[in-house]
Formats: sequence, structure tokens, C-alpha cells
Amino acid sequence: MKLEIKNTQGENAGDLDVREDVFNVPIKPALVHQVMVGQLANKRQGTAKTKTRSEVSGGGAKPRPQKHTGSSRQGSTRSPIWVGGGRAFGPTPRSYRKRTPKKMRRLALLSVLSDKARQSNVLLLDSLELKEGKTKEIVSILSALNVSGSALIVTDGTNKKLVQSAGNVGGVRTLPVQVLNTLDLLNRKQLIITVDAVKRIEEIWGGIYKGDLGSSVTPVEDNEAVEEIPEEQQIAEGSKESEDGSEKPTISDLGLSTRTNNLLIQAEITDMNDLTNLSKSELLNISGFGEKSYLEVREKLENLNILPSDWD
Repeated sequence: MKLEIKNTQGENAGDLDVREDVFNVPIKPALVHQVMVGQLANKRQGTAKTKTRSEVSGGGAKPRPQKHTGSSRQGSTRSPIWVGGGRAFGPTPRSYRKRTPKKMRRLALLSVLSDKARQSNVLLLDSLELKEGKTKEIVSILSALNVSGSALIVTDGTNKKLVQSAGNVGGVRTLPVQVLNTLDLLNRKQLIITVDAVKRIEEIWGGIYKGDLGSSVTPVEDNEAVEEIPEEQQIAEGSKESEDGSEKPTISDLGLSTRTNNLLIQAEITDMNDLTNLSKSELLNISGFGEKSYLEVREKLENLNILPSDWD
């Protein structure tokens, strides 16, 4: 795949061969949406807080007598129905964080990048050197490139003069290639990127995927040959037999509840050896893993006669 290169005067400066696995990846709308929602959620501070009736000041005595006033009975001015009282069911500090796996973020980034390339919204520059770092310099470059809408300018490394020059231009954002992300690509229509940054992108996120391009997330480098594994070896690896010839059980064979199984996965405990090598105290130190989950795991291991001795 080839992309046209231009200079800062808008003139053609040749073509550049780019990798298909970076600029021609099938778009994955559902995946891109999930990654975008995760990024937006992680930007939220979650520090909103209002005072309840137990936190506001005042209200030490009844505001009026219980009876014979013609008004409703009130016990405190801190009640939510009074001006200056506490708020009922108000917001409290919380975390909105969503965990998005690295492979999903990578594939979403390549999907959006490839989609911009297919829609001719990627402009390659041979170089982007500014002399003074003034606004008029970047404005003249954007005018020569016929860029009128929003744009994301990506360079290989931080360019202080570029940041100064584009700081007062509306709709234009600058980023070093190392922090390129899906959300910034989606928020800007045009992508202006230098040739050095393209090569850097191919080094960081490039790789051929096994199977259908974009459907798998197991990268293999270009110069790495995909060795065909003999069928006998695949069977031997898939069976996970132990040294005595018996089939070695996996965590999925324990039949744990969904909650306990998810807690082990979040703690990156996916192999039976990882589980049995942990002590009881280490297992209980896992976030959310309480005594009930421990007793469940203990019972399953005991049924398989592989209960560690330090769990007694």
C-alpha cells in the first residue's frame, strides 16, 4: 500500500510504501466504540460530592413547636426539604475506571488509522520544521495542504515549536506518536503525520496477525516465519499431561462459580500451578477474594487431591 507524500508547500514529494497490517486493517466499529467509552470513562475524576443531612451545619434544635402553629412538624433545619439542608441521594466520590486490554486498544487504534487512510484523510509530510514557532507558520502550512476542518498533527517525538505554533489554532491538536490514541483520532477529521512518525508507528504497532487480518490479536513480526506445528505436538500440548501420564487439570476443570473464577482471572491466575503455589494468606490478599471464595476453591482442590499442604 502506498501513500502520497507532500511537503509543507503542498507539493508532491513522492510516495511511501506503508504496511498493510497498519494502514489496511478492517474496521471494527464495536471494538472502537468499547475502547472509546473506556478512554472517556478513565478521564472522569469522579470527585463530585454533596453533603448529606448529617454533614451540614445547624439544626441543633427544633425550628418550631411540634403543635399549634398551623405548620408542618419539623425536627431539624438540616432536613433536605429546608433551604441550606443536606441533599438526599446526592453524588459521592466514585471511580469510573474501565479496564481495556492492551490488545484491544492496539487493534482499535489500527482500525481507525486504516479507516482514515481508506477515506483519504491521512496527509504525509516529508518533514515539519518550523523556524519561529509562530501561529502564522502553521496556518500557512494548513492552507497549503487545503486543510480547513479539524486536524491532528502527529510527529516523531515532541516538537516544542509546533506546539507553540498550533496552540491558538482552533480544531488543531498536536501529539507525539508515542501517545497516539483512538479517541484523538476519532475527534479529528484529518490526520497530518510526518514520514518519521509513520515509520515509528509501524515499529510500535506493526505486525502480521494470524488468521483473518483484524479478527485475531496475536501479532507476528514480518521477518518471523510462521512454523507449522506437527499434529502430534499440538495434541501433546493441548492435553496438558503431567509427568506420570495422567491429564493435568486446569482451573476451568474446577467448576468454580463465575465470581470466584473472574477474581482469579483479574489476578492473572490462569494456570493450576499458579493457584497451588499460592499460600492461603496470599490468596486472601486478592482484592474481593474473601473467606467464602477461599472455601470454595479449597473444596474443589480437595476433591481432586491436589490441595496444598499450607492451606490446612
